[in-house]
Amino acid sequence: MKEFKPLLLFLARFLGTYIILSLAYKLYLDQYLPHNNPDPFTKLTSDITAFGLNKCGFFTFSNIAENQPWMRLVMDGQVASIVNEGCNAISILIIFIAFIVAFYTNFKQTFLFILSGLAILFVMNISRIMLLNYIFRYHAEYGKMAHDYLFPAIIYGSIVILWIVWIKFFVTKYNKQNAK
Repeated sequence: MKEFKPLLLFLARFLGTYIILSLAYKLYLDQYLPHNNPDPFTKLTSDITAFGLNKCGFFTFSNIAENQPWMRLVMDGQVASIVNEGCNAISILIIFIAFIVAFYTNFKQTFLFILSGLAILFVMNISRIMLLNYIFRYHAEYGKMAHDYLFPAIIYGSIVILWIVWIKFFVTKYNKQNAK
């Protein structure tokens, strides 16, 4: 049984973190979605995306769709997309955090890597939504393919790269130092 201890510890940390954060997120969403209101983080994601598109020279604004749990992104006078709860990436950020916690090294290093990773992934997600809105607005024929395949690959690929960096440069180094 002792040989399974690292695996069991990994699973306990991963599942514990994932379940706790997922339940917290569900409780958060339950305050908004039953009333057909977008949650504040989805609104923030939409607003920052509109800000970024404006900085790139596209007249864009974000507004609440009446009686709907999402935001509309209006780009150069036309609705380019809706930004719903799934677009804010919190669900996949929870998986990212759970994996990092599962390979916990020490509090400071783990905490700082999670914060840095979340910042990187937030920027990646906003960039992804900005590019996706550009495609929806100006190259609609590629919109479905970009939404369903290309852009999920970008955000999930970013997470996998961060996981690899965490394991290769932090966990492995930490384990070598503590093995001495």
